[in-house]
Amino acid sequence: MKFPKIRRTYCKFCKKHTEHKVALTKKKTPSTLKRGAKQRIKKRGKCTGKGNLGKLSKGALSKWKRYNKKQAKKTDLRYQCKECKKTQTQRKGIRVKKVEFA
Repeated sequence: MKFPKIRRTYCKFCKKHTEHKVALTKKKTPSTLKRGAKQRIKKRGKCTGKGNLGKLSKGALSKWKRYNKKQAKKTDLRYQCKECKKTQTQRKGIRVKKVEFA
């Protein structure tokens, strides 16, 4: 999919519409657990001293049926303001096999 190299959009730091340079970064893998779940597990293990009591003991991901079956990764675009040089991330990624900047 083709994206423009420069995009005119709102900068939350300058608080006005400015030109932004668009760059593609590697998508970072988020944790499978939410923040609250991590805190609960940490709290639970503190009092007993026995860790997570097997709650996180899943089998290997490679044994799962639908492991790694998606065709394309979601885009992770970064917008850098030309005036203040601050970077903002893309709100929602789109599934795309190939990204081109025109």
